[in-house]
Amino acid sequence: MLKVVVVDDEPLARKGMLMRLAAFPELQVVGECSNGAEAISAVKELSPDVVFLDVEMPVLDGFAVLKTLQQQQVKLPYIIFVTAFDQYALNAFDVNAVDYVLKPVETERLRAAVFKLLKAFEAEDDHRHKGQLAEAVAKLTGEAAGNILQRLDQEEPVMNDRFPDAISIKDSGEITRVPVGSIDWVDAAGDYMCIHTSDGQTHILRRTMKELEQELDPRLFVRVHRSAIVNVNTIAKLQMLPNGEHQLMLTNGQAVKVSRSYKDRVKTVFSS
Repeated sequence: MLKVVVVDDEPLARKGMLMRLAAFPELQVVGECSNGAEAISAVKELSPDVVFLDVEMPVLDGFAVLKTLQQQQVKLPYIIFVTAFDQYALNAFDVNAVDYVLKPVETERLRAAVFKLLKAFEAEDDHRHKGQLAEAVAKLTGEAAGNILQRLDQEEPVMNDRFPDAISIKDSGEITRVPVGSIDWVDAAGDYMCIHTSDGQTHILRRTMKELEQELDPRLFVRVHRSAIVNVNTIAKLQMLPNGEHQLMLTNGQAVKVSRSYKDRVKTVFSS
């Protein structure tokens, strides 16, 4: 539901608008104002999605209300002007109002304005969700968010089939590009990941194990523990310890514990 504020200095006109808006289940009136000053306060306090704003009001008219909000850098809601003079229509669209309706308000005209409002909000909401999705995928894959948005607009798959060839790691003002193929294994250290590479280096990455696991090709990397991921090409053997637990021995001599919950997943590496 969209939160609505109704602004009109005429009590009867305001009451009539409230009654008409009650017919739209998509709208929820959260406030009503009798002048421009109240309207400014209501927008700040209630953060409505849309304001049905009377143009002709004493002291502060509808356009002055918007001007004041903009000067105070308040995020503007959608605006539908309500006026007895359609000479204001052009000015209404100059300030990016969704629509305007003339007094006395006709039911069909109001319905058309609300429909236009809902379409505008749906389009913006869709755009906002696409932007959030693009940013999330960009962080996951390293691909430019603009490319992901373009695929979304063209209704193409959000993520490419391929996984990134390298992981970018920021440290002390530098960004190191670590080839994925050079990663032997990864273990968690608190809020950080320690990425161990074939050249004997350890890179520190601030990311969760789950996030990193999703970024790595599951055909090449296997989760062996709540806090460890291993490159399958570095696995030399799977050992059973005297206490019944298992561990992997890597080609570099590193031993990595295998937890019971991931044991079956590790065994699939040896069966493939």
